Amino acid sequence: MVLTKYDGSKIKQFQIIDHTGKVVNEKYEPKLSKEVLLKMYKTAVLGRNADIKAIQFQRQGRMLSYAPSMGQEATQIGIAAAMEDRDWFSPMYRDTNLFLYRGIPLETVYLYWYGNERGSIRPEGVKILPINVIIGSQSNIGAGLAMASKIRKTDEVTVFTIGDGGTSHGEFYAGLNYASAFKAPLVGVIQNNQYAISTPTTVQTGAETFAQKAVAFGAPFVQVDGNDFLAVYVAVKEAIDRARKGEGPSLVEAYTYRMGPHTTSDDPSIYRTKEEEQSWDHKDPILRFKAYLINKGFWSEEEDKALIEAVNKEINETFRKVESYGANVDLIEIFEHTYQEMTPQLKEQYETHKAFLKGSK
Repeated sequence: MVLTKYDGSKIKQFQIIDHTGKVVNEKYEPKLSKEVLLKMYKTAVLGRNADIKAIQFQRQGRMLSYAPSMGQEATQIGIAAAMEDRDWFSPMYRDTNLFLYRGIPLETVYLYWYGNERGSIRPEGVKILPINVIIGSQSNIGAGLAMASKIRKTDEVTVFTIGDGGTSHGEFYAGLNYASAFKAPLVGVIQNNQYAISTPTTVQTGAETFAQKAVAFGAPFVQVDGNDFLAVYVAVKEAIDRARKGEGPSLVEAYTYRMGPHTTSDDPSIYRTKEEEQSWDHKDPILRFKAYLINKGFWSEEEDKALIEAVNKEINETFRKVESYGANVDLIEIFEHTYQEMTPQLKEQYETHKAFLKGSK
């Protein structure tokens, strides 16, 4: 068992591979296929380079504000790999790698940050809600989805993510308390990247860890090394399996680091030092996982070089396609993607705004 109940002792961080890529916890090393491991790594490389390019595009005035996930690839992909296709995901606004792993094209991700409503459309069968910028609400929405699955007996589990700062919002507690009271199949993952914009975790909470906030709900929890793909996978998989058996929600804290800015509107040099950033560089989740794969004989530096070249070509081609759409978006697209079918209120709003635009010409 990775998940635990609080017994008053110091909480230990769960880890399987260290920052050098060496396995330090053989007991829990999952037996994942080479195919799955390489998918996890290749998705991380795509996500990292897509972030780097997106920041460049935004600085050039070619994209709106962007929230990069650099440094959090292991957390997001570990979650995604642990989920099954039937499971739902209630996201925050910094989950690009999870989206990519579960089948949302990079084009869709870029369309969203470009300001195109088509960026919220999901491929058929991909159970991921649109990006949610309302802090803390991922928990409430996730609890509602989980309860619906329980009532309908669909055997689905809902996973939600939230930042360390989001745990200070009441909706975080309300959602988990509701799920715990009714044993809804919900798993919460706190992406503790050390800062809620500029607010450090030392100011955010007086608790020893964010994971132990689950005590208030009577739910098990664990703090994992969020830069360890395998540790995140194992912890979230156990939590999902537990939820699917009807045992209620669990809470996972992924202890990681946001290597880039909060968004492209942010300047992290104002509130953290270069020394601190450099201290996390050697914990880079992608470098760690690459070393692990090379040690297993699944990967090589030559393959890595070719992958990065191919990924950057794909990113550039994708963004050129996104730019080609320009402002050619129908007004109705602003309204038609909120629900499966437009409500009477949305139809009225659409007609009203269409008439307004027509009259303003």
